[in-house]
Amino acid sequence: MKSPALILALFLTVASVHASEDWPFWRGPNRDGSADPNQDPPVEFGPEKNLKWSVALPGRAHGSATVVGNRVFIATADETKQIQSVHAFDRETGASLWKTEVHVGGFVQKTNKKASWASGSPACDGERVFINFINGDAVDTTALSVEDGKRLWQTKITGYTVHQGYGSSPTLWKNLVIVSADNKSGGAVAGLDRKTGKIVWKNERAQLPNYASPVILEAAGKPQLFLIGTEKVSSFDPLTGETNWEIDGATTECVSTTVTDGERIFSSGGYPKNHVAAIAADGSGKVVWETNDRVYVPSLLIKDGYLYAAMDSGVAICWDSATGEEKWKARLGGNFTASSVLVGDLIYAPNESGTLYVFKASPDGLEVVAENQLAGEIFATPSICGGEIFLRVADYSGENRSERLVCYGNP
Repeated sequence: MKSPALILALFLTVASVHASEDWPFWRGPNRDGSADPNQDPPVEFGPEKNLKWSVALPGRAHGSATVVGNRVFIATADETKQIQSVHAFDRETGASLWKTEVHVGGFVQKTNKKASWASGSPACDGERVFINFINGDAVDTTALSVEDGKRLWQTKITGYTVHQGYGSSPTLWKNLVIVSADNKSGGAVAGLDRKTGKIVWKNERAQLPNYASPVILEAAGKPQLFLIGTEKVSSFDPLTGETNWEIDGATTECVSTTVTDGERIFSSGGYPKNHVAAIAADGSGKVVWETNDRVYVPSLLIKDGYLYAAMDSGVAICWDSATGEEKWKARLGGNFTASSVLVGDLIYAPNESGTLYVFKASPDGLEVVAENQLAGEIFATPSICGGEIFLRVADYSGENRSERLVCYGNP
């Protein structure tokens, strides 16, 4: 019988991933922040409730966990020692399997105080783990062996001048790992061969700061690679990099990753203007609707024709995805940096203060079903698969901050 990791690797050679037991890259197997609706993760959980395991992580970082087969992968950055690493843990027990130091030194640029040196999430194809790091004056993509963490290859994507920080995550499509690194000195979006790291295609980008991750979604009847920001909304062929269409729109700086309802994609940003906009995905260039709501860092969710967000300011909101009609808006609490995750009819939304809200994905109004105080701080997005929740949290003892990777699951 083939292992789950091998099955995943086979899926990835032909199309996108829909493995319910895994969370193979940023935004999950469906690439839109939605998890398998048939699983049963806990709704109420915390330090002493439904906690399966907890392991210490060095340094400070904001990237999410990637889960494939029996392994959990996460990137770390130790600012004191200037070490950027990738760790592998046993999915069932949290036991450390390996740790690979990808870069030592190179923390030479200044970043925003809310940024980290490991804000991206790994991607995994069942054989290799891929991670993007800014180090020195460049962004590199590195491939490591799933089995033992051995470095297989490392490719420079582009030079990089920090404006706020860097947090773009790699994604996978067929034989490629696709990466981006928009920045003030001129960035790039590129498709690399997963086995060799060779650049198969590469598109130069504008000399503008931007933080969004590339994402491949089925929209207007075909798979499209979308990237928002640098004052553009762009669609590419994910295999060749050829531009399908590009329009003026979005804002200069975007952080969130777009979603689609099949006909439209949704751009959101916060500098120099607040906006959420629906753009026709057929290449017509039509902006279907737009609001001035601020959804700058957290990514949106889509379900059954409705668009949901936990806004930066701690307000949850729901729109009709076709018309932009606001169905409701209500306060949760705190400020939000992490993106929310959809599981069936429930949305899991952590705020910066360490509280994870669970509320219903319903156009009828905000209905909070659980409010879980997990830690002192949460900046990372949860990964939810196989009935388990994997999440990076931080605790404080006085001014001393420490990070953990935790796993929650029903007994």
